[in-house]
Amino acid sequence: MTTETSRYADFESLREQAIALRREGLSRRQIRDRIHVDNNDMLNRLLEGEPPPEWTKRPNAKDDLRDRARALRAQGWTYDRIQAELGCSKSSISLWVRDLPKPERKRTREEASEIAKRGWESTMRRREEEREAAKRAAAEEIGAMSERELFLLGVGLYWAEGTKDKPHARRERVTFVNSDPRMIRVFAAWLDLLGIEPARRRYWVMIHETGDVSGAERYWGSLVGAAPSAFGKTTLKRHNPRTNRKNVNAEYHGCLVIRILGSADLYRRIEGAWCGIVGAVSISSTEIQT
Repeated sequence: MTTETSRYADFESLREQAIALRREGLSRRQIRDRIHVDNNDMLNRLLEGEPPPEWTKRPNAKDDLRDRARALRAQGWTYDRIQAELGCSKSSISLWVRDLPKPERKRTREEASEIAKRGWESTMRRREEEREAAKRAAAEEIGAMSERELFLLGVGLYWAEGTKDKPHARRERVTFVNSDPRMIRVFAAWLDLLGIEPARRRYWVMIHETGDVSGAERYWGSLVGAAPSAFGKTTLKRHNPRTNRKNVNAEYHGCLVIRILGSADLYRRIEGAWCGIVGAVSISSTEIQT
């Protein structure tokens, strides 16, 4: 059997397994873990043409809303009143009922304005519910994370938010800066995975001078579980009275800088791993085209 024939046979065997698992009702994530395929492009090829199970599909309430909107319009309701009742946008209502007769307006401008306001508030609530539902569904799809996945995620995270070495400015040291506590938690978990001892981690807070400086220092210290001795002097950003700052509430804690001592080798490993990720993506793209 030739090498090409062998590869084709392996692919077909994997595809049969993937399709069988899909028809059992498994999600993409579950299939990937079951057959040990880490490449999403390869998984797409294995499942090509196979529809997802019903439980992974988001319910579509548009048809029901359309029918209710048409029924209300037929009773003489205005767009504003329908919007307030159903919580859908006026543009959708217009599209659904434009073939129906236009009712005679019987309200004052003030009454119509109040109804429109309630309708917009209802629409905003519905949109927020849809937004949160989409986030929850995406979060549930992730499931447990393997050490390899955390490693790759940490490399990408660092390459997006960490300092980089330049030919004109050698900086082969690991320094990560971010204001999102969730991002800091993931990066700290990544350092734990790599075996970077707490004694090698140094921290600095960077915050606007009008913020709660001492509160920010306590916040970040508690988040990363570090003693005050692990922190350097806080950097204050001077206030420009001509700017209209938005980050002024109690949730504002500035940015945390994490620097790893003696990290030249770690930096080189990160850069090398990032090059490997880019190369792997390029290879996957070539496979799809061929």
